[in-house]
Amino acid sequence: MAKILTIEDDETTAREILDELRQHGFEVDWANDGHDGLNMALNGHYDLITMDRMLPSMDGLTIVSTLRGKQIDTPILMISALSDVDERVDGLRAGGDDYLVKPFASEEMAARVEVLLRRHNRQERQTRLCVAELELDLVARQAVRGDRTLDLLPTEFRLLEYMMRNFGQILTRTMLFESVWGYHFDPGTNIIDVHIGRLRRKVDAPGSPPLIHTVRGSGYMLSERL
Repeated sequence: MAKILTIEDDETTAREILDELRQHGFEVDWANDGHDGLNMALNGHYDLITMDRMLPSMDGLTIVSTLRGKQIDTPILMISALSDVDERVDGLRAGGDDYLVKPFASEEMAARVEVLLRRHNRQERQTRLCVAELELDLVARQAVRGDRTLDLLPTEFRLLEYMMRNFGQILTRTMLFESVWGYHFDPGTNIIDVHIGRLRRKVDAPGSPPLIHTVRGSGYMLSERL
């Protein structure tokens, strides 16, 4: 039985979420402000979190960014009355896995929770990542492209793993810095560019079709084509 944390300051909405999820057989805890929600998320070993975007004491984006910065990959469904595209994009880029706009149908909310749980469970079982002829063995900690074994440093391995898990997506420097290094991004540092450059030289050797691409003004992407 999955254990879920709901962080929601509106009691009516929270009861709706709790009742629906419990009907689906989930164990659900509730926090009604951001500070308590973050503490519970850090210490409660939850399988999934539903989170309001606007919360007392600490907003949802701060909670998500803090969790991702600490390498906590618990799936997060953000639920908010803020429906603008920019708001949804901000929520997803901060580390949210899905975004549901209020008012919502309880059954749709529960279905999204189930999808996120299934997706996360598949990722946890996955021990080998593959993109084109590039393979990453997460158990042996080995990277291979074609017939070449790549000699990666630990940080390079983590960086490549994150990029392969997010294959085809534009990854900003902030996303890379917080997900791989676990720190808040310092716009004055070039550490991302340095590590990407080193990783690119190892992955995209001369004569190999490039897999690591620079997306000008946005960040980087691992893809067979830009």
